[in-house]
Amino acid sequence: MVTLVVIIILIALMFDFYNGMNDAANSIATVVSTQVLKPWQAVIWAAFFNFVAAFGGYIPFLSGVLGLHVANTIGKGVVNPAYVDQWLVLATLIGAIVWSAYCTHSGIPISISHSLVGGFAGAALVKAGIGALVLKGIIKTAIFIFIAPILGLILGLLLMIIVYWLFQRQPPRRIDKYFRKLQLISAASYSLGHGTNDAQKTMGIIAVLLFTTPGTFYYGKPFEVPFWVVITCHFMIAMGTMAGGWFVIKTLGQRITKLKPVHGFCAETGGAITLFIASAFGIPVSTTHTITGAVMGVGTTHRISAVRWGVARSIVLAWILTIPVSAGIAAIIYAVLTLFK
Repeated sequence: MVTLVVIIILIALMFDFYNGMNDAANSIATVVSTQVLKPWQAVIWAAFFNFVAAFGGYIPFLSGVLGLHVANTIGKGVVNPAYVDQWLVLATLIGAIVWSAYCTHSGIPISISHSLVGGFAGAALVKAGIGALVLKGIIKTAIFIFIAPILGLILGLLLMIIVYWLFQRQPPRRIDKYFRKLQLISAASYSLGHGTNDAQKTMGIIAVLLFTTPGTFYYGKPFEVPFWVVITCHFMIAMGTMAGGWFVIKTLGQRITKLKPVHGFCAETGGAITLFIASAFGIPVSTTHTITGAVMGVGTTHRISAVRWGVARSIVLAWILTIPVSAGIAAIIYAVLTLFK
C-alpha cells in the first residue's frame, strides 16, 4: 500500500511538472513577446519566482495572500476526504495528465487547474456518486472560469488607461525604456502568483492522499500540508517552467495581440493582482485564463480589432471542455482501476 502511495506521489509530481511546462507561457509569454528577455532568460526568471513562492506562506505579513489556502481547498473542498483513497487519486491524476499533455503538445493554453478539479470530481462520482462532492468548492471553481479572465481583462484595461493618462506627454521611446525595466517586476510578480496558486493544487492532492491512506505517517491526523510537500511541489513546477511550453508561448505572446513592454507590464500586473486575490480566498483559478484575459484587455485599448478573437474563441472552447473531458477520462480510468483492486 505504501509503495502505491509513493508511485502516486511521483505521478503527482510529474503532473506538477506538466503544470509548470504548460503554464510557462502564462508567466513569460508577454516578456518574451516584447523582447524584454530572451526565452531562456525568461524561463529562468519565472522558475526562480515559482520556487520562492514556497516560502511566502511562512512569512507573517505575506501568509494571508501566499499561504496554503488553495492547497486546503483542493485537499478538502472538492471531494469529501472520507471518500478519497489511492485509486481515486491515481485516476484523478491520470485523467488530468492525459488531457493536459495533449493540450500542451498541441500548443493549447488550457487550465491545468481545472483538469485536476475535473478529474478529481469525475473519479469521485464513479466511486460514490454526487454525495462525495463538495459542491460549494466545485461551484466556486467553476464560477472563476469566467470571473478570472474577466477580472484580468478589466484590470489590464484599467492599468493601460491609467498608464496612457500618466504618460501621454512622454515620447514613445522613453515610455518603452521605462516599461522594459518595469516589466521585469511585473513578470516576477506574475510568476510569484503563478507559483502560489498552481503549485498548491498538487500539494492538496498529495496531502489528502497522505492523510487518508492507512499505513502512512500522517493517517488519521488533522489535515495539513507538510513542508516537504510544499518545497517539492514548488521545485517541480519551477522545473516544468524551465522546460518551457514553447508552442503555447507563441500562441499567447504572438497570436492573440501584438504587445509592447507597456502592454506586457499592464497585462502581467493585472494578472498578478487577480492571482493574489484568488489565492488569498483559497480559490484555485486558472493562470491561463487570467493572463489571456489580461492580454485581451490591454489589446482592446489599442482597438478592438487588435485582439485576434478567432484565436481567443478556440482557447475559450478548450477552457469550457477541460473540466468535463478530464472528468470523463478520470471516471473511465477509475472504473478500470477498480477491476484490479
